[in-house]
Amino acid sequence: MNQTLTALEGFCVGHWTDPVGQTGCTVILGPAEGFLASASFLGPSPGNREGILLAPEKRVERVHALLFTGGSAFGLGAAEGVVRYLEERGIGYPTPAGRVPIVPAAVIFDLMAGDAKARPGPEHGYAAAREASPDPVPMGRVGAGAGAMVGKYLGYALSSPGGLGSALVEQSGVRVGALAVVNPVGDVYDLEGRVRAGPGRFREYRPVDLYGQSTTLVAVGLEVTLSKSEARMLADAAQAALARVIRPSHTPVDGDSVFVLSTTCRPATDLLLLTALVQEAVAWAIVKAVA
Repeated sequence: MNQTLTALEGFCVGHWTDPVGQTGCTVILGPAEGFLASASFLGPSPGNREGILLAPEKRVERVHALLFTGGSAFGLGAAEGVVRYLEERGIGYPTPAGRVPIVPAAVIFDLMAGDAKARPGPEHGYAAAREASPDPVPMGRVGAGAGAMVGKYLGYALSSPGGLGSALVEQSGVRVGALAVVNPVGDVYDLEGRVRAGPGRFREYRPVDLYGQSTTLVAVGLEVTLSKSEARMLADAAQAALARVIRPSHTPVDGDSVFVLSTTCRPATDLLLLTALVQEAVAWAIVKAVA
């Protein structure tokens, strides 16, 4: 039984992984008309492409794919491959000159995990898009999570492997999925408060230079009809779920980024219920990334 993001109608996920270089990328594809989307960015170190388009006041409401990638800022080039994949299939925002695919992307810093010169590029983004399917999402050290690390506040030598996780929750006929790439400076705890990844010794922390080397990337998947402003509100609410299972979270050296994507193929529903389900799905996805 599929208990991951791709259980939702219209969602497909594909990975490209370099197990030697310890990096990779992950693509989320949806219906041809795209996802209604918004996003929330916390912390001073987010790395992203076209994130500004997702602000509620901006004109573009739908995106045609979402890319999560390793390689730090270098890895953003993988989005070009996803754009090419979609263009070849006639998918994109209609303009007089043809359809233009809208593909936001977000990165993690994984250059310390393996080969710092191993970075996802356009051909790897294309490959991940080509592999996208509605099958259960492979988890762990795959795709954008291949080089993720957890608990770096005592240095990389004492950190633990991070990874990619996905979860699905349901209540009253409403389903919410989440996919998380977990690369925070803090430790990951399970929902019972037990350390699952990282040294679990933050009381021993002494200031070191970790600027720009940590982040958690989250995609929240919905099926319900909602506005772009409501999607942004849910993205903000999802950020709170990080603090439930990542400690410390939203630090000065993290760039936590949450994207909300909805196919809008089902009727609108209660926003309070949605908020609760979003936070539960995100927390589970983070824990499953390091299980």
